[in-house]
Amino acid sequence: MNHIPVLLREALQALSVVDGIYLDATVGAGGHAGKIASRLSSGRLIGLDRDPHALELARQALLPCKNVSLHLANFTDLERVLDQEQIGALDGALFDLGVSSMQLDQPQRGFSFRAEGFLDMRMGPDAPRTAADLVNHLDSSELEQIIRAYGEERFSRKIAQAIVAHRQRHGPMTTTKQLAQLIEDITPAAVRRGSKIHPATRTFQALRIAVNDELGAIPMALEAAFQRLKPGGRLVVIAFHSLEDRLVKEFMRGKATGCTCPPGLPQCVCGKKPQAKVFRLIKSSPAEIEKNPRSRSARLRTLEKV
Repeated sequence: MNHIPVLLREALQALSVVDGIYLDATVGAGGHAGKIASRLSSGRLIGLDRDPHALELARQALLPCKNVSLHLANFTDLERVLDQEQIGALDGALFDLGVSSMQLDQPQRGFSFRAEGFLDMRMGPDAPRTAADLVNHLDSSELEQIIRAYGEERFSRKIAQAIVAHRQRHGPMTTTKQLAQLIEDITPAAVRRGSKIHPATRTFQALRIAVNDELGAIPMALEAAFQRLKPGGRLVVIAFHSLEDRLVKEFMRGKATGCTCPPGLPQCVCGKKPQAKVFRLIKSSPAEIEKNPRSRSARLRTLEKV
C-alpha cells in the first residue's frame, strides 16, 4: 500500500503556511513535507525522521524541492538540528505521531500482526531494544505494566503470564505471528466476536510504544518546538491513539492557560499569562476514512503562539 498522508489538507490549513521557515519533525515518506515545500519560494523546510528507509523515500520524493533539508534524527534532537541549520525561529512545526502505514506494510519491521516478521518494532536504529527483547527478557509483572499502561489492555495480566509461560516451555518468541496467535488463543471467544479489532492490537501498540519511548519523548519535543516558534507561529500535531492525544491536549492546554492562582485570592500573584491559543480539534472526514481506513483514529490539534 502506498503511503497516504493523513489530514493533509487540514494540516496545511492549520499551519497557515507563509513563505517562512517550517519544521516537519516526522517527515516519513514526505507527503506533508512536499506540500509545505511547494508553497515556499525563499522559505525553508527542515525535515526529521529516525527511520533511514523513510528518509530515503522522502529524499527521492522531495528531489524537485530546493528549499528542503532532511536529517536522520529523532524529533527529540530538533534543537540540535535547527542549531546546525542556523535556524533560530520557526513559522510552524508539524508532528505526525505514531507508526506510518509504510512501516506497517513492511513485514520485516515487525509492526503488524497481519504478516510474519521478526518482532522488531524499532522506528529507527537509535532504539536500543526490539520488541523481541522485551517479550523474551522482561518478567511477567514488567510485561503486564507495559501492556496495561501503553495498550490499555484489560487482559494485560493474562497476556503477560501467557508470554512468560510460552517462552519457558518453548523457548524465545521471535515472530509477530507467534505473539499474535498466542494472544488470540487466550482471548475469550465472546470477546473476539464482540470486538472490531484483532485481540493483539493493543499489545502490539504497547510494545511499539515501549520500544521507541514514544510517549516519553512527546512533551519534551513539543516544548522544544514551541520555544522555537515566532509569535503567530503554529504547532500542529496529528495523533492516532488516546495516550498520544492526551499528552498533546494537556501540553497545549497548559500553554493556553493563564493565571493558576486559587480562586479565593483577591488578585493574581502567580503572574502566569497565556502563551498561546488553541484551535478546535479536527478529525478525519468520512470521505477520508473511506479512502484511507487507517485515518479513522487521527486527531489534529493546533496551537498558535501569542
